[in-house]
Amino acid sequence: MPSGDRRQAVFRAMAHPVRLQILSRLAGASLTAADVARELRLTHANASYHLRNLLTAGLVVQDGEERIRGGVAKRYRYDAAGAFPHTRQALFVAVANELIRRTAEADWSVAGTVTDAELWVDPAVFREVRDRIARASRELQEAAQAPRTPGTVRTSTTVAMFRMAAE
Repeated sequence: MPSGDRRQAVFRAMAHPVRLQILSRLAGASLTAADVARELRLTHANASYHLRNLLTAGLVVQDGEERIRGGVAKRYRYDAAGAFPHTRQALFVAVANELIRRTAEADWSVAGTVTDAELWVDPAVFREVRDRIARASRELQEAAQAPRTPGTVRTSTTVAMFRMAAE
């Protein structure tokens, strides 16, 4: 797919809040359309439609198949590494909107952490901290399990670090 077409498909895919919720679920586990439908209380057809949009945009990849009642169900997972680099700004905006939704569902009785600041730091310090946080984010995503797995807790993890333009 040419880069302009892919960019448009990515923007379209990220523009829908349900697709952002699907990406969040697929960051922790590969799921079928039926799994997504149950998790988000969608119809199977609606979940399949949104997964096709995410697949077309290259934001999810097929992660195997399983036999279900005589048919074959495709499993999908979020491909963070395959995200189109030129759409990062749009992704940050979409994530900010998704964070608003998630905070409405937060359990504020349990400690969390947030940092929000515009800071001036040495470029080497920024790169080192950014890389450390990126490693921790990958470690958390790799440890994630399917939704509602016994012994797990539902969390929201949002990390956004970027170098700002000089003033």
